[in-house]
Amino acid sequence: MRLPVFWVDAFADRPFTGNPAAVCVVPDWPDPGLMQSIAAEHNLSETAFIRPLEDGEWGIRWMTPVAEVDLCGHATLASAAVVRRYLDPGVSSIRFRSRGGVLGVSFDGEDIEMDFPARSAIAEDTEGALADALGKRPVSEWRADYYLAELESESAVLGVDPDMARVAALGHTGVIVTAGGDEVDFVARFFAPAVGVPEDPVTGSAYCTLAPFWAERLGRQNLRARQLSGRGGRVGCHVRGDRVAITGRAVHFMQGVIEVERLRR
Repeated sequence: MRLPVFWVDAFADRPFTGNPAAVCVVPDWPDPGLMQSIAAEHNLSETAFIRPLEDGEWGIRWMTPVAEVDLCGHATLASAAVVRRYLDPGVSSIRFRSRGGVLGVSFDGEDIEMDFPARSAIAEDTEGALADALGKRPVSEWRADYYLAELESESAVLGVDPDMARVAALGHTGVIVTAGGDEVDFVARFFAPAVGVPEDPVTGSAYCTLAPFWAERLGRQNLRARQLSGRGGRVGCHVRGDRVAITGRAVHFMQGVIEVERLRR
């Protein structure tokens, strides 16, 4: 069996920016161990596996180099770009079925909008553990699916140099670091060494929490954000009650074939 594979830079409007994801197209779900090995071989933040379902829907699963995750934004955006360009050209919308629920995607020119669940954060006192891990004391500490540390400024977010071992020991998948932005509404970075991703270039799922967090503070539902990783990326957000529309663009970089039978020998 030969599996088509695509490499796409998500939340990017030019090559070598945003967050690269691999997208593997499968007729049915392979053995989980094989999927994990393929993701480890790619060594990207996430590899998405997609398969066609009935009624034009798609199944989707995401693997980091070391674990399967329940929700991933940038690899969903990359998968939608692959479906529209190669598998169902010109499609105007897509529904992905995942462990994190049904995720809708729509297209407006080059913009790709994903309909994701909003995940509100609750205040959390880590008694210094988060400050020790980040090397900087947050203005406030919160928890949703990830820890969220609010810092005083964009420059403070940019200057964070975490102790990755301490971040991994915090007991959550990852840590979001955020502050109000100088030229956008807010900025963020994301660290998830516990699942093999020391710093994620652009983290779509983090905006499920970041968007409602900043919408409440800024008093508006439409927000512009930047993730301040080395590659960087721009993210649009629109809070709609218990859902968040997360918008970005994709740049197609490479495509090829995985020779599965050789991997099994």
